[in-house]
Amino acid sequence: MSMQQNITEKLEQALSPQHLEVINESHMHNVPEGSESHFKVVIVSDSFKDKMPVARHRMVNKALDDELKGGIHALALHTMTMEEWFDKGKAPESPPCEGGGKS
Repeated sequence: MSMQQNITEKLEQALSPQHLEVINESHMHNVPEGSESHFKVVIVSDSFKDKMPVARHRMVNKALDDELKGGIHALALHTMTMEEWFDKGKAPESPPCEGGGKS
């Protein structure tokens, strides 16, 4: 199973999201082709209601504990309730990589 599939399954089980996007952004960085090391996660869940962003991130990090111990180098989290999702409509675009020799 790919890292992307693993992340998706674990977050679905742990947080029962109404919307979930797990985007492999490794190609935007100076890593070998086919890498699965940089991810952007957009997750909308009722579990985040009345929680500050740091608490939401801790919930995601807890669900992905094994993946964060090895394999994932970067994880951009966009955690929202349904109300926030409707207000924002989408997560921001990731900035281009400026390090590691990537042109």
